[in-house]
Amino acid sequence: MAYSYRCEEYPGMEACPASFVAETEAELWKHIELHAATAHQENPEKWSSEDRQQIRNLIRQT
Repeated sequence: MAYSYRCEEYPGMEACPASFVAETEAELWKHIELHAATAHQENPEKWSSEDRQQIRNLIRQT
């Protein structure tokens, strides 16, 4: 089973075309965090638990 995430589903990121698919949820989180840092100049280490939960809610099992 794979896991997927589409950045455009996160509120405020509707214009972002990035999407990721990974074999494990842990691997997917690495892609999400790297993307946030490089494309959106965010520091994932500073994300609140609410931010992380909102992302977690958008992760789909495929």
